[in-house]
Amino acid sequence: MSIEDDKTNLRHRMRTLRAEAAARDPDGAEKLAAIFPMKLLERYGPVVSAYVPINEELDPMPLLERLARAGAETCLPRMTSKGISWRLWSPGEPLERRGFGLSEPPEDAPEAVPTLVLTPLLAFDTQGNRLGYGRGHYDQALSILRAKGRAFACAIAYAAQQIDKVPAEAHDQPLDWAVTPIGSVPLFMMRNRAALTAPAPDDGSAA
Repeated sequence: MSIEDDKTNLRHRMRTLRAEAAARDPDGAEKLAAIFPMKLLERYGPVVSAYVPINEELDPMPLLERLARAGAETCLPRMTSKGISWRLWSPGEPLERRGFGLSEPPEDAPEAVPTLVLTPLLAFDTQGNRLGYGRGHYDQALSILRAKGRAFACAIAYAAQQIDKVPAEAHDQPLDWAVTPIGSVPLFMMRNRAALTAPAPDDGSAA
């Protein structure tokens, strides 16, 4: 079975698990907003991107409102033929209803370059591997942002969306942090620690 097959099977399971988590925690968005570590805005702001939730995605809007009150410049993704285009948007401003049930900023909204990217997902693991929906939009967008400079990717998720291992491919962009309604997971620190403690490859020099 290929990695893509593994991802497809995992997506089916995680959609169900995420829906169950959302049903168990209807106040999850408010809880997450209340405990979000504001040091992330101080270190990786000032431009914060979020998303308009679909299906059972955890709603980042209460958090985005808190960050906007703290001085963040906020934006949302808008899909184009070339992928994601980030557009300035403030909580309460109108949105356009577009394909696939997406609500996005209007086409004439000014473009933005986010430095702190709040990302939706189906699953993540302690190494920062992210399972999305298979279209690669966020991987492409994060790759472009990181090629231009700093971009800190923070998952917004229920705790049940953290799993032991997410199948990863070379093009997958890693997460740096995750926040759930019950706490934070410093993924880049855990990834660095794992790299430092990994056994060195055997080059045969001791033979």
